[in-house]
Amino acid sequence: MADLLETATQAGSFTQLLSALEAANLNDVLRNPGPITVLAPTDEAFAKLPEGTIDGLLQEPLKLKRLLTYHVISGDVRSDDLAQIDEAPTMEGSIVAVGQEGGLRVNDANVLKTDILADNGVIHVIDTVLMPTLAMAE
Repeated sequence: MADLLETATQAGSFTQLLSALEAANLNDVLRNPGPITVLAPTDEAFAKLPEGTIDGLLQEPLKLKRLLTYHVISGDVRSDDLAQIDEAPTMEGSIVAVGQEGGLRVNDANVLKTDILADNGVIHVIDTVLMPTLAMAE
């Protein structure tokens, strides 16, 4: 089985996420032994951001790292686990809310696909880029 970085690359729907990870020098996060859980926004999720958001983040590496690590949960958190919790701490340091109303959700994002397994963790596909509001406001 491939690691999380290889798995995300092979999926073909995370080019924006992978570009952002590379720009923030965070590729190693997805290569580390883990296990970690990645809440992976699709390219369509990135396309929903206001124009200029990504370009702005690329100019502010610290905010970009905070945004990206807000999508990472320590441990192997499968869909069964998500269904039993209300929140989860992220690598960024903040908490994401988890809910089941109208389907599995993390904060404002719908979980489109769950449990894409890799050697060092699991990916859950989401339809919205999660924003750590406190960190982004600094």
